[in-house]
Amino acid sequence: MLGFGADRLRADMNRLLALLFHQGVLDEQFLQLQQLQDETSPNFVSEVVNIYFHESEKLLRNLRGLLSDRELSDYKKMGIHLNQFMGSSSSIGAKRVRNVCVAFRAASEQNNRVGCLRALEMLEHEYCYLKNRLHELFQMEQQRVMAAGVRYPMQN
Repeated sequence: MLGFGADRLRADMNRLLALLFHQGVLDEQFLQLQQLQDETSPNFVSEVVNIYFHESEKLLRNLRGLLSDRELSDYKKMGIHLNQFMGSSSSIGAKRVRNVCVAFRAASEQNNRVGCLRALEMLEHEYCYLKNRLHELFQMEQQRVMAAGVRYPMQN
C-alpha cells in the first residue's frame, strides 16, 4: 500500500485551498504560480511565497515606522511602499491583502492618518491570516511528499 496518508493530505490541501478561494484570500494568480512548479523545481511556490513574506515584513515595518510619528507622516513614501506591496501581493494571488493595500493607498493619498492607521491594522490582520494559512498548506505539502514516499508493509 503506497501513499494512503498522502491521499488524505492531498484532500486536506484541496479543502484548504478551496476555503481560501471561497473567502477571497487567494485568486487565480496563485493557481498560475502553482502551474510553474514541476519536478525540476518542486519547492517553487513555497520559495516564491517565502520571498514575498520576507519582503512584506520589511514593507509592513516601513509603513508602521512612517505612521509612528504623529506630527509628520510621509504619505508619498507610504504610497510607494503600498504600490510595492500591492504588486507583490498581486503576483502571488494574495487578493485580500492587495485589496486592503488599495484602500490604504486611497487613505494615504488623502493624507488621512486615522484612515491609514485603520488600514494598517487591517493589512496586518489580512497578512497574518494569509501567512498562517499558506504555512499550513506548505506543511501539508511537505507531509504529503514524505507520506507518498513511505511504503507500508502489506498485511497477510
